[in-house]
Amino acid sequence: MCRTPSPPARIAPVAALLLERAAELGDRMAARIAAEVPYYGSQVHVSAEELRASCRRNAALVLGQLAGGQDAAEQAVARDTGRQRARQGTPLGELLHAYRIGSGLLWAELADAFRDAEDVTAETIAALAAWWVQEGLAAAAGEAYREAASELLLQRERERSVLVEALFSGLLTDRTTLWEAAGALGLPAGGPFVVVAAEVPAPGREALPGIEARLLADRARSAWRLLPDLQVGLVAVPDGGGEETILRVLSRAAAGRVGVSPPYRPLQDTPRALRLARLALAGLRGRAAGVARFADSPVDLLVAAAPEESGRVARSVFARLLDLPSGERARLLDTLEHWFAAAGSTALAAGSLYCHRNTVRYRLRKVEELTGRSLRDPGAVADLAVGLRALRVLGERGGAG
Repeated sequence: MCRTPSPPARIAPVAALLLERAAELGDRMAARIAAEVPYYGSQVHVSAEELRASCRRNAALVLGQLAGGQDAAEQAVARDTGRQRARQGTPLGELLHAYRIGSGLLWAELADAFRDAEDVTAETIAALAAWWVQEGLAAAAGEAYREAASELLLQRERERSVLVEALFSGLLTDRTTLWEAAGALGLPAGGPFVVVAAEVPAPGREALPGIEARLLADRARSAWRLLPDLQVGLVAVPDGGGEETILRVLSRAAAGRVGVSPPYRPLQDTPRALRLARLALAGLRGRAAGVARFADSPVDLLVAAAPEESGRVARSVFARLLDLPSGERARLLDTLEHWFAAAGSTALAAGSLYCHRNTVRYRLRKVEELTGRSLRDPGAVADLAVGLRALRVLGERGGAG
């Protein structure tokens, strides 16, 4: 570990003379900083009086250390300034720029004074420069700033995580409280929103690293929470591309399975949207990766609202079909699904399946035979529709264990 050098002793007499002018030098320092650093010049964040007092303290501190009359531990003043500026939200670049200006002014005064001093060699100046860099106030303030900024960031992330959890669990119901939570999370209060549920690769690891920044690049603001099995997020749907923008970003970021809820507006519906996102995720069983959006249809919502009953309907309706070998079972269910998507048209279903319409008719008759339900009976068709959606949403065993 390198040892920080002490200020060279031969500098002490020169510094002692300048120490008598510390207040004047501090005022000049403050004036130059205000003129050259807009953040301080505006006086919005730091008043002229506060800046002047800080510069006077810093000038006295540096010159006092060089004169040998003050201990280096008094750099706690600079560290306090760094922490204070971090809490105020001062940009680090502006803070360090201000310290560089102040340091430059003091260095120039010291250099002028050296010219009239005896026995000040090049080695002395080099030693002073090393001390200035390693023990300088900018270094102390910058280090304290970074420490405080890291603490604040962790604190804000913890607070954001708690707010997100409160929204997902339904603990926030009052309209004013919801509005305040949205504001604290940087989200619009009125939506629309979607909820995202992504399977994590391992406990404690994010499923979608950097997703908040990626979404923000496409003007989609979001807030996230990491659970043992999921990374869940509340995403504000942006204007323009809307939901498709979010799905595109998620598809690029996802290395595993991701479920997305339908859009919704009132924040108090967030717990329900999380259930729908989980169901969309469950529909990806058997796939290594992918993004699934929960379809906002009456049948899908019915399945989501009563998953256990829907699962029982599916197992009752398709009991014999589910006992078939997996290949035949998949062909029959896919054919029925395409038939529903084609509004009952055998020809359109055949086109989307790339097979002959007679093949579709044969498979549909097989479905009727195995389920005991006719596709010409509206009630039977309703049973088949609910059962099929339950299989797709809850898994091919209809949510059975």
